[in-house]
Amino acid sequence: MLRLFFRRFTQALLWFAAGSVLLVLVFRFVPPPGTALMVERKVESWFNGEPIDLQRDWQPWEKISDDLKIAVIAGEDQKFSEHWGFDFGAIQAAFAHNERGGSIRGASTLSQQVSKNLFLWSGRSWLRKGLEAWFTGLIEILWPKQRILEVYLNSVEWDAGVFGAEAAARHHFGVGAASLSRQQASLLAAVLPNPRAWSASRPSSYVGRRAGWIRRQMGQLGGEGYLAGLNDSRRAPWAQ
Repeated sequence: MLRLFFRRFTQALLWFAAGSVLLVLVFRFVPPPGTALMVERKVESWFNGEPIDLQRDWQPWEKISDDLKIAVIAGEDQKFSEHWGFDFGAIQAAFAHNERGGSIRGASTLSQQVSKNLFLWSGRSWLRKGLEAWFTGLIEILWPKQRILEVYLNSVEWDAGVFGAEAAARHHFGVGAASLSRQQASLLAAVLPNPRAWSASRPSSYVGRRAGWIRRQMGQLGGEGYLAGLNDSRRAPWAQ
């Protein structure tokens, strides 16, 4: 019985590994039709009796403002072009901060956020963290950096039920994602740590200050030149 259990368990792991690799590879070329987080939000609305209208309109890379791309990197993951999915320096700093008590600080990279939002559920269990690490590794191996950022910008939540750059730009500013100004882009990036509590169109003083800091960081990153160098030669040949 024990041997049978381990054989079945091993087979299940192999099937899961093969299936997840295939799914990640497909989404390198095909826009994901939705995300696990969108499903989670819809199910939550059924249980709490508060209807939610999910908004999302996928836009390709060239139809998203370069200012928004840079603003999100400046605000969320300034080592995005350098790491392979995990910023171990930020993880160590967050762990030290959390050990001291007080507010919980995260250290998720954009790649980790994509894997969590696209494939997994919310929570802090070790199982979810392990699966997040698995999918993050696959994404970094199989996708170029530009694709990771493209999927992130089309999947992240910017208000309750508002997913992706196009829906967020229209919801907050009445423009398309391609037409976002530098200031609007920085405001959208500024609310990402808590998008359902903070508003890009009605920013608090804290959000306004954070947006100003993000604009300064955008200049230091190098703007469009930074974006052009995302898919550099350090990437694996199959992820170019």
